[in-house]
Amino acid sequence: MSGSRQRQRLTLLRALAALSRPLRPARTLALPAAPRILLIRPDHIGDLLFATPALRLLRHAFPDAHLTALVGPWGKAVWEQNPHLDEQIVCEFPGFTRQPKDSAWAPYRTLWAWAQEMRSQRFDLAIVLRFDHWWGALLAYAAGVPRRLGYAVPECQPFLTAALPYVKERHEVQQNLTLVQEAIRESGRTVPEETSALEFTITAADQAYAAAYLARLGPVADQPWVAIHPGAGAEVKLWCPEAWAQVSGALAQRWGARFVITGSRAELDLAWSVYAYMQADAFVAAGDTTLGQLAALFQRCSLVLGPDCGPLHLAVAAGTPTVHLYGPVDAHKFGPWGKLGKHLVVTSERACIPCNRLDYTPAQFLEHPCVREIAVEAVLEAAEKLLVAGHMLHTDGLQS
Repeated sequence: MSGSRQRQRLTLLRALAALSRPLRPARTLALPAAPRILLIRPDHIGDLLFATPALRLLRHAFPDAHLTALVGPWGKAVWEQNPHLDEQIVCEFPGFTRQPKDSAWAPYRTLWAWAQEMRSQRFDLAIVLRFDHWWGALLAYAAGVPRRLGYAVPECQPFLTAALPYVKERHEVQQNLTLVQEAIRESGRTVPEETSALEFTITAADQAYAAAYLARLGPVADQPWVAIHPGAGAEVKLWCPEAWAQVSGALAQRWGARFVITGSRAELDLAWSVYAYMQADAFVAAGDTTLGQLAALFQRCSLVLGPDCGPLHLAVAAGTPTVHLYGPVDAHKFGPWGKLGKHLVVTSERACIPCNRLDYTPAQFLEHPCVREIAVEAVLEAAEKLLVAGHMLHTDGLQS
């Protein structure tokens, strides 16, 4: 968004807050023993997984609360089996559909309709988990939620009853935890001691699917399965198909590795283009799996490789070692969140990393090769480091 349009929107939001304030006086009601809490997170797979430690912490602090998540249809499956939520409501969040919007006023019309729906739910507390989500903050305000917690971003702050300073250096997992910890403290409760591991529940049906899928591909003996997930939400994040083929060839030769190429139905062409260059034993699973089935496949692999994308964080949540290729996005804030040394990040030597921009036009794309310049040797070194560690762990387990 241009600076001019952003300033215009900020002016509009501030005016709306000022004009409506007499109609919506601030209330600081104490939370009931069993509060109804609304969590707003409009994002896609990775960001929703980053919020799972916060969901777990919130449930432990409020065991009797009714926890409702407002998510996009693109994120519903991420939290569908989450044991800490009572309910999910699906919303086509404006600006997150990855489709052009109808008009400048469309987000406000959508918001008004949703505010009426949310008002009937009579929530006691809303937590806007995305730091800059002014639409979510305004929705909670318009819906009359008495307590509204988020970050002190200019577009959001007028609609919140409590706003925390946004610390840019924090990882996204810590951002979510910070808000939930504040909500717990505000209620007068003690913040529980909690681990911050990502969480994704893999059902027995999904585990059975993955076992049967790999069994159909033939016996593996001691050959490790390696998943390659070549797709991502932005073209600038992608590596070259030929490079994936070189890595797979070396791992097949040195480790006897077999490969499953994963992806969504929309990424089928990319998956098959990677397969076309490969000479290693490989199978294309792209388009064949639900999110839960994909997680179960990852869980049965020795290693998952791919660019910065949500499914790589799903592999982290599944407990499988991962190698992530990063470029424009800041890995310190949005990189893998898991056991140290089990999830590795590889980047190129470009001085502009990270720029945190994904909206390059096709004409600009060739000028930003930060991911495409990542060396095959660097990815191979990281992959072998994790395979060695996994092999040693497996050997130690057999000896003990």
